[in-house]
Amino acid sequence: MNIEKLRDVLEQKQVFVYFGSVLIAAMVAMSTSGTTAAEGAINPALGFMLFVTFLQVPLAELGQALRQIRFLLILLIVNFVLIPVLVLTLVGFFLDDPMLRLGVMLVLLAPCIDYVVTFSHLGRADARLLLATTPVLLIVQMLMLPVYLGLILGKDVARYIEAVPFVHAFAWLIAVPLVLAGLTQLYARKSRVGKQLSQMLGLMPVPATALVLFIVIIAVLPQIGPAIDAVTKVLPVYVTYAVLAPVIGWWIARRMKLDAPSSRSVAFSAATRNSLVVLPLALAVPGAIPVLPAIIVAQTLVELISELVYVRVIARWGGGERTPQRSDI
Repeated sequence: MNIEKLRDVLEQKQVFVYFGSVLIAAMVAMSTSGTTAAEGAINPALGFMLFVTFLQVPLAELGQALRQIRFLLILLIVNFVLIPVLVLTLVGFFLDDPMLRLGVMLVLLAPCIDYVVTFSHLGRADARLLLATTPVLLIVQMLMLPVYLGLILGKDVARYIEAVPFVHAFAWLIAVPLVLAGLTQLYARKSRVGKQLSQMLGLMPVPATALVLFIVIIAVLPQIGPAIDAVTKVLPVYVTYAVLAPVIGWWIARRMKLDAPSSRSVAFSAATRNSLVVLPLALAVPGAIPVLPAIIVAQTLVELISELVYVRVIARWGGGERTPQRSDI
């Protein structure tokens, strides 16, 4: 099996890989003492996961995304205007605790830039078009997250976000992997060895994400007692979001006259969040463990189940309009 086929298999089976990793981690944590020591491995694992994730984002093709003006404008309106309104409404209705609000907003205000492309392809969306816009989504969400948190949390934001650890987490776990990914992509364009290295690293996003889930679960599960109530409170938010977000994305895209495959892409983008990418920012919050990792991983699990539904349901929206093939991505 060549590298491309193996990558395709990993991507298509990623939901089962992730759930398998979570189940194995849960069994290890419940049967072995001292697994909380794995907490120190979370950040290194996250750094590697984010590096190989960013490596799949076509950073050098930012100009191509900017030429897709109409699609990009609709995508930005949905993700950074309408979705924040939805999140603010859900958080205000379901949650009173500022820590829970912070965790939910961190994860729901950040659109996905990685496996959303695979799931959108499986759901007959224009995955090629969505892939081209991922650099813009990444840049805009990193700029807008502090703004949203400041507006929504108000004076409470200072209690939960300390500038130095937050900036440190952003620099080492997001900015540095992003820069390294960009340099690796540049090297791959100019060197045969670099291209081979990039292809090999292209196999790693799914295993690296599974590793992060494994480490987080074994480190957090023994401390989960205080977080069970928190997870119970946020689940209605996540489920409601999973139902409403793709409908909002689809409806707006169709009102703006996008074709069905492009509209499906907007629906997938609205529904799929950047949970593990924002995890290092959540871990920088004082007293974050175990509550924030628990509610962020809970969102990931709800979302993965939802994706299995989306690839069947969203794929039927808009009838039989042609969808770009995998070879076009």
